[in-house]
Amino acid sequence: MISFDDAQQRLADAGVPVGTTEHVPLTQAAGRILAEVVLATLDLPPADNSAMDGYAIRATDFQPGVVLPIQERSFAGDKPQPLTPGHATRLFTGSIIPVGADTVIMQEDTEEADGEVKLLVAPRPGQHVRKRGEDTTTGRELIAAGTRLTAAHLTLLASQGVAQVLVFTPVRIGILTTGDELVAPGEPRGEAQIYNSNGIMLATLATGLGADVVHVLHAIDTKEDLQRALRTLVDDCDLVVSVGGVSVGERDLVKPAIEGLGGTLDLWKVKMKPGKPVALAHIDDTPIVCLPGNPVSAFAVFTLLVSPLIRRRQGRADIFPAVYAQTLRTEQPHQDDREEFLRVRASTATGGNVELTAFGQQGSGIISSLPWASGLARIPAGTAVYDGEKVAYYDFSRWLA
Repeated sequence: MISFDDAQQRLADAGVPVGTTEHVPLTQAAGRILAEVVLATLDLPPADNSAMDGYAIRATDFQPGVVLPIQERSFAGDKPQPLTPGHATRLFTGSIIPVGADTVIMQEDTEEADGEVKLLVAPRPGQHVRKRGEDTTTGRELIAAGTRLTAAHLTLLASQGVAQVLVFTPVRIGILTTGDELVAPGEPRGEAQIYNSNGIMLATLATGLGADVVHVLHAIDTKEDLQRALRTLVDDCDLVVSVGGVSVGERDLVKPAIEGLGGTLDLWKVKMKPGKPVALAHIDDTPIVCLPGNPVSAFAVFTLLVSPLIRRRQGRADIFPAVYAQTLRTEQPHQDDREEFLRVRASTATGGNVELTAFGQQGSGIISSLPWASGLARIPAGTAVYDGEKVAYYDFSRWLA
């Protein structure tokens, strides 16, 4: 067996970025991967402006109870006249500060009557003025290449007047499920058959990462059917993920099917639980990752080993999300000769500490544990971990995004 960390790095290294790019409008850019650094072309704010409804004055003109003539009323979007000393300009949130003014006194600290304003509270010089460039300045890096764009990024880009961005084209992924025992949900099921949950699971996980799922195919346990499906997937996709049929049984035919198409395959036993059998293959330079057929095992291996490969293939800068040490809550100690990944749910305990509660049944056939769990807790190989100890936490919201 190879170590979990070694397998994770090997698969990540197989994710050579696709590299092709396209320009898309901001309205279509959410979830896409930025292909070039974006620099600011505009100071933000572009001019000093008011953070409050109030009055622009010179701080030196304030005296207790002073009454100042109102020179003009300037709304957001207006360009005010320079402020005459001893006067005030009525402003509103977002209004440009007139030349000569240096302070805004908010309207609650004033009384206005007959074209004049009485200042009731001593202002702090410079208060309530948003200075030009205090958010960002021209030439500053706004967003790094390899960033997956979110609403926050698009807000920043739009504030700079950016209408379109250069992004990597989506990674095209093909899913292959295998096995005579599987039938599609909604179809009649024989007594010895089970419903195919792996196809929808892997397609949904890949889509959640921002990939384009081109095909979800199923092949029965014959070399010919497997090769037909694999040929379609390799021709149309940048990455193929298969599930099942990759062990050493008589009906485990994925390996000979790949080799029959001229592919090369490394079959590993990874020192992890669940998810020991994993394979990495290539046909015509297209990587193929072969996962164990058990849905829980496939889910765990996809999360921990395949998602970094996809992120790298997408051109992302950060391919390994953060892992945090959190407190494990469990009714029994956990120890195995492999790295064990427990399905856990994170919650905030008294005092603000995050605690991880282990699902009661950790068998690899317990599919109901997946929607319950918020992530995986890593138990080091050969180490007994007890209730209250710190463990590494792989949060699904980070690792599957």
